[in-house]
Amino acid sequence: PSDYHLFRSMTHGLAGQHLANFEEVQNWLDEWFRSKDASFYRRGIHVLPERWQKCVASEGRYF
Repeated sequence: PSDYHLFRSMTHGLAGQHLANFEEVQNWLDEWFRSKDASFYRRGIHVLPERWQKCVASEGRYF
């Protein structure tokens, strides 16, 4: 849950991609991280307490 913001966005960027080797993966990741501005990361950090509360409230159940 704490990495949902990051990986959800990354999933959209990877749609339709085929990365044939580690170097291509590394290059894609480097570019993807560079393409995000500070507000993207700020937003993800801002919602963490709410997500943590949701995890605690679910008592370990999947939601």
